[in-house]
Amino acid sequence: MELNTIQAGVGAKHAKRRVGRGIGSGLGKTAGRGHKGQKSRAGGFHKVGFEGGQMPLQRRLPKRGFKSLSAGKTCEVRLSDLAALPVDEIDLLALKQAGLATIQALSAKVILSGKIERAIKLRGVAATAGARAAIEAAGGSIVE
Repeated sequence: MELNTIQAGVGAKHAKRRVGRGIGSGLGKTAGRGHKGQKSRAGGFHKVGFEGGQMPLQRRLPKRGFKSLSAGKTCEVRLSDLAALPVDEIDLLALKQAGLATIQALSAKVILSGKIERAIKLRGVAATAGARAAIEAAGGSIVE
């Protein structure tokens, strides 16, 4: 096969519709635009989204954007950060006082990052499956 021998399949190409070329073509006189009105005239199209003077949809909807209202309410805490804390019983208040959780945080979750060697007790703090296994392997416990 050569580039200069490539052809479209039979019936794939259609002749361009020639409007306004007499009554026998089926698209003579008004050329398929109907009678009168804005859309029948040359240059008679309005912008996209125009609704005839009615307030368009994109202006009727509130401009809130897509900012999540719950973003930043849960913070992640590493296992290695918990190992550095001097207390054995850890809850959200202890994490906030240590600076590991933001003041606005409503919940915290421990992730498996680093190691923990001593037994700690988590109270009211969630943990991933890997972090839970590491804490329990070190002799600690998690109270939901």
